[in-house]
Amino acid sequence: MKTEGLSTRAGRYITQPAGYKAFVPSPLPPDPHITWDDELQNLLSRADIALGRLDGIATILPNPDLFVATYVRKEAVLSSQIEGTRATLIDILDYETTGEMVKDVDEVVNYVRAMNNGLERLRSLPLSLRLMREIHEELLKGVRGEHRTPSEFRTTQNWVGPPGSTISNAMFVPPPPHEMMAALGELEKFIHEQDNLPVLIKNALIHAQFETIHPFLDGNGRIGRLLITFILVHDHILERPLLYLSYYFKRNRGEYYERLNNIRNKGDWEGWLKFFLKGVYEVSREAVETSKEIVGLQERDRSRLANSPNGLKLMDHLFMNPLVTIKEIRRVTGVSNATAGRLAKQMIELGVLSEMTGYARNQKFLYKDYFSILREGVDDN
Repeated sequence: MKTEGLSTRAGRYITQPAGYKAFVPSPLPPDPHITWDDELQNLLSRADIALGRLDGIATILPNPDLFVATYVRKEAVLSSQIEGTRATLIDILDYETTGEMVKDVDEVVNYVRAMNNGLERLRSLPLSLRLMREIHEELLKGVRGEHRTPSEFRTTQNWVGPPGSTISNAMFVPPPPHEMMAALGELEKFIHEQDNLPVLIKNALIHAQFETIHPFLDGNGRIGRLLITFILVHDHILERPLLYLSYYFKRNRGEYYERLNNIRNKGDWEGWLKFFLKGVYEVSREAVETSKEIVGLQERDRSRLANSPNGLKLMDHLFMNPLVTIKEIRRVTGVSNATAGRLAKQMIELGVLSEMTGYARNQKFLYKDYFSILREGVDDN
């Protein structure tokens, strides 16, 4: 689409001294205001109800923190895969169990740390530009992109496009640095503004605006997706971080980018909001069903091990990390090496664990049914 002189309710393209055109967003909320047609109203209502059910599902989980911890890992893998990493869920579980590092796992580990640190910091720090910078530093620490000014907003022009693209043929060019800082200031003001906008609508606007501003040299997509969860927890819509839209964005990647571009090129905020709310609805429903599956699985397998105190103790650990070694079984249960081996064999015979390596030594055991529930959509790069 030609952008010469293009101006929409979302902002305008401005020709820079070097000849390229960069998009400078208008402050939020959109002007003219959001058009509330029946479809948008219905989608918001459905998303709110589904999100409320998701928040309530924690009350039926025997240990919701275990579920959340594993879901954070899944989100970390999915969000990182969108950015081109090849690490899978089994890779990060293997790293946490054995310390074996394969390519890109460190980026996923950083994402988990950034998520957890951000949620912790929200207890004492407002959702702010300062928090974004802190989380960005965690995200890029010691990994690809670590030399691209972690924790610092960019001072040079960047652009969005496929590998090898230049600023002249980029898919999108965000605002230049001096315009970027002004846009960030307006975004922070909007985040804290007391208004009548529903939280989900405001969240969708903030995510899209952040991606348009693109304030870092690397990691903007991941930070933008983290912000969605941070806002829901910060505004007490969710008591625990249970909603992650990376799976939806990955599954609908083409439409995701098209909707963002339609905001900039056509001022189509409504199309983006409808897409976002559909994602909240779908992902919330899927997470509720996943929770129910996990509860059913936990009840089934705990009954299989009702006469094994060590087996029950190990089961609790498996819901935190479904991959274990004999060494890990020993650590969790406090039994000897031989007893740990017998426990693993018993759980294999009961159909709870499966041995992954095929080796006689250095074996790894996977809680296969639980992992099967968790891995949906993660490993299909």
